[in-house]
Amino acid sequence: MEIIIVFIICTFLVLLSGFPVAFVLSGVSLLFALLGVKFGFFDYSYLMAFPTRLYGVMGNQNLLAVPLFIFMGLILEKTKIAENLINDMNVIFKNTDSGLAISVVVVGALMAASTGIVGASVVTLGLLTYPVLTKNGYSPSVASGTICAAGTLGQIIPPSLVLILLADVLSASYQQAQLNMGIFSPDSITIADLFLGAILPGLILPILFILYLKTLKIKSNKIDQTNNSSSLISVLYPLGLMIIVLGSIIFGIATPSEAAGIGALGAIILSYVQNTLTKNILDKCVYDSIKLTSMVFMILIGAILFSLVFRGLEGEEFIHKFLVELPGDKFLTLIIVLIIMFLLGFILDFIEITFIVIPLIGPALFTLGFDPLWVGILIALVLQTSFITPPFGFSLFYLRGVLPKTVNTTEIYKGIIPFLLIQISVIVVVFIFPSLATYLPDVLLK
Repeated sequence: MEIIIVFIICTFLVLLSGFPVAFVLSGVSLLFALLGVKFGFFDYSYLMAFPTRLYGVMGNQNLLAVPLFIFMGLILEKTKIAENLINDMNVIFKNTDSGLAISVVVVGALMAASTGIVGASVVTLGLLTYPVLTKNGYSPSVASGTICAAGTLGQIIPPSLVLILLADVLSASYQQAQLNMGIFSPDSITIADLFLGAILPGLILPILFILYLKTLKIKSNKIDQTNNSSSLISVLYPLGLMIIVLGSIIFGIATPSEAAGIGALGAIILSYVQNTLTKNILDKCVYDSIKLTSMVFMILIGAILFSLVFRGLEGEEFIHKFLVELPGDKFLTLIIVLIIMFLLGFILDFIEITFIVIPLIGPALFTLGFDPLWVGILIALVLQTSFITPPFGFSLFYLRGVLPKTVNTTEIYKGIIPFLLIQISVIVVVFIFPSLATYLPDVLLK
């Protein structure tokens, strides 16, 4: 077991060096595999399974949704549909207490449901809304906290990229756990399951954010723009696209990849109708989609090698024994796992955590009898919380990069604290009441 601990530590240390994650996973894994073959503590046959695993990824239709949803999100961002959405929401909420901040939260939720890309949402909201908020009486802390929290909703609100990747990895871990328990016709977890499971927590969060902002009772300067009715009509277009995409998946009309294709086509049509789509923008979106998708799948390939070597070094038995023998009941075990994931969220992106950590701990957790759907939603919420937790949250870094240099970093940290407490409270509630994650899938999909 000592060798598996050394393997994990070495991988972790090289990851901290800043070297590309995909190559770290592949390189360290192959190095330990070769050393293991030479010194007799690793069976070479585990590496022989790599081509089969790789082919399985290439043939996975659900993963086709990843580049299409990324492309849809980039189109909506770069054609300024998201920017127009912000302006329209400002008009709708102009006469409401803390109306501008509430509009940022609503737009963040709509952008999350339309794009599923956290970095793009935080940067877009920061660039477009921070100047407006501060000019209308909002302190830098409240403005930055609101933007950061709203932009990070893309982690939990479907069609979140987190949920798409989680569904595939959780399903594999759940099936492995069932096979370990002697169940040879295992159930699986689908993208539709996770999308439905995330709806209630994904609605609760922005509602609580809005209620908090209402208590601040900040009065904005008068906004003289278009009328409310025209703004409301403009908001309905991206909202309609979201309903079509998610509805087609949830109700079984289309597969996730087909729905993603519909979403990508819908985004193109929407931007074309609004005369915001140009050839340069389209080329840029295609290029960025290819780049981001390639990064995701390179990490996935590295994670496959890592998991095979980890298994060959008897890592699965080590993890299972560690989790089973933890003091206290199984719920304490789950809490410890979630805390570890929360801490890893400071140094690793959700993609790396999904592909590296979940395959290691998932089978052991599900062997203990936990509902994989509930666990998946908790993981998504925990990773989302990591994104907004000072001082290492990724969303805080995204926002820091687009705010004026005059804004003190401590102001950003101060502003995010109330939203962080709301986030933690929602995790606790979902932990205590698993039905918040399982009710809709049970009712609509069973």
